[in-house]
Amino acid sequence: MCNMTFEETSGDNSSERMESVPKALEEVLSSALPQGCITVGVYEAAKSLNADPDNVVLCLLATDDEEDVALQIHFTLIQAFCCENDINILRVSNMRRLAEILGGVKSGGEPIDLHCVLVTNPQSSLWKDPALSKVTRFCRESRCLDQWVPVINLPDR
Repeated sequence: MCNMTFEETSGDNSSERMESVPKALEEVLSSALPQGCITVGVYEAAKSLNADPDNVVLCLLATDDEEDVALQIHFTLIQAFCCENDINILRVSNMRRLAEILGGVKSGGEPIDLHCVLVTNPQSSLWKDPALSKVTRFCRESRCLDQWVPVINLPDR
């Protein structure tokens, strides 16, 4: 379960870990994108979660606008579903950077709905990615500290 010492949760190592998690998240997204393991959009994510929740390894909820009540309701429902199905969840700030990582626009030139992004396992084999392991470990450690949906700030480049 959660066997962390006080030093592991609050020592010098924690600030280093906080800085490395956004980099690991960028690596996960960058490597999942060409493999077709990214689902974007609240509606598309909900369909994917309903169809095959066991295939989802990470759910990102992104917003720079906390005032959108409808979006917050969607987030609450998605969070509940992810918690029920043991899917790691992260809140991501800096949607502009997220758009840069994921390509940000559809082929028609319209912006992509990046409020919800799912990372799924590739169909060919189990994905053993050290960056994904780091993000998963961060989510697990955050849950041990009763922080069920930790917030990650993607740094600008």
